[in-house]
Amino acid sequence: MSPTRPSVGSRVAPTRKGARVQVRGDRTRDAIIEETVRCVIEEGFAAASASHIADRAGVTWGVIQYHFGDRNGLLAAVVDHGYRQFRQAIEAVSAPEGPDRDRVAAVVDAAWSAFASPESRASLEILVATRAGRGRAQAAELESMAQDMRGLGAVLVGPRSGSRVDGAVLGEVLWAALRGLVLSQMLARRPVDSRAEREVLVDLLASFIGGARRPAHRSER
Repeated sequence: MSPTRPSVGSRVAPTRKGARVQVRGDRTRDAIIEETVRCVIEEGFAAASASHIADRAGVTWGVIQYHFGDRNGLLAAVVDHGYRQFRQAIEAVSAPEGPDRDRVAAVVDAAWSAFASPESRASLEILVATRAGRGRAQAAELESMAQDMRGLGAVLVGPRSGSRVDGAVLGEVLWAALRGLVLSQMLARRPVDSRAEREVLVDLLASFIGGARRPAHRSER
């Protein structure tokens, strides 16, 4: 007589249970990251202690240890999460055909949306606050953000030929300007309307690009 084989249900049930446990664990991990982001945005980095985050998330410190190891691991996960969302937003940036100002305005608005998201702001604040002990991975992510912004320079300049503008330099200018606006928001701890500053940034970039497109004329004697 052949040995008794386990029923289909007995073979599948543990897999389904394991999947449910994994989904529940992923949701808990995501919820802790989201609550850490809210804590940093609402109260500042100094308030984001391990115990306070656990209280806000409604979990024990043991749960945080299980998912992240320690507070540094949690903060690194928040930075990684923010960077992934930032990169996805930047990679999706496009600009319409037409006048330089319309193109620049579209790029600046899209880049600002990526910068101003809670996840990006929390990540930047964590990177600034932990700069003395920043690991290689976090430093690499910060440089990658800068590299992504340099790549936007080509989008700013546009596909038309004849421009003498260095797109990477424009990307650096955009990176510095928007990063400064985000830092101002971090320091204020209240909503800051930066629309006027961004309008000026658009005017400056569009004017510079337009001027660089015009051929230089030598003065006749």
